[in-house]
Amino acid sequence: MEILLYIAALIAAVAFAVLVIYLAMTLKASTRTLNNVANTLEGLEKQMQGITSETTELLHKTNALAEDVTKKTAKLDGLFDGVKGIGETVHDFNQTLRQFSSSVSRAAADNQDKASQAVTWGAALMDLIKKRK
Repeated sequence: MEILLYIAALIAAVAFAVLVIYLAMTLKASTRTLNNVANTLEGLEKQMQGITSETTELLHKTNALAEDVTKKTAKLDGLFDGVKGIGETVHDFNQTLRQFSSSVSRAAADNQDKASQAVTWGAALMDLIKKRK
């Protein structure tokens, strides 16, 4: 019986040793994996720092560009106001020409008899001048 106790203890010791060996192998594999993950994260951190600096620079350039566009747009407002003024002036000029044309037409219609008499007198005067020469 004692031998069975020793054999059971020996089997338990061998099983414990095998368990420790497999556990050590698993821990070594986990260590290698974690080291690879750590290296990958370090590389990722360096890349993120580069991306962050580039993004900051791009943001500054975008802000400068937006400010420049705002200034140039403000300068163009005067030009658009000038074009609007020219359009209004042309409109007023056209309206004045219409009024002048209609008043000339009315005056010609009102004074048609006088105009025909003036033409007749002018023609008669020209005939007289020709006859004297």
